[in-house]
Amino acid sequence: MTKSELIARLAEANPHLFQRDIERIVSTVFEEIAEALARGDRVELRGFGAFSVKQREARVGRNPRTGESVKVDSKSVPFFKTGKLLREKLNSD
Repeated sequence: MTKSELIARLAEANPHLFQRDIERIVSTVFEEIAEALARGDRVELRGFGAFSVKQREARVGRNPRTGESVKVDSKSVPFFKTGKLLREKLNSD
């Protein structure tokens, strides 16, 4: 699902709201999550999951085309861990 599809579904489910307001709400939620992660905070949405930032150490990688060794710097990467309710929903038969 893309961001625009999410907005369209929310607009269908909430016909009393203007689409521009729904777009603003969705964008604000995503921006707040991104800003919190940029500060190094953890974002937990109960029943859905938790977003956090993990640090990857510097390492020596390999160029797949040439096989040449390449130095890869350390970096921060986003990490998502599913919540219990979401896992149960995905695995229910």
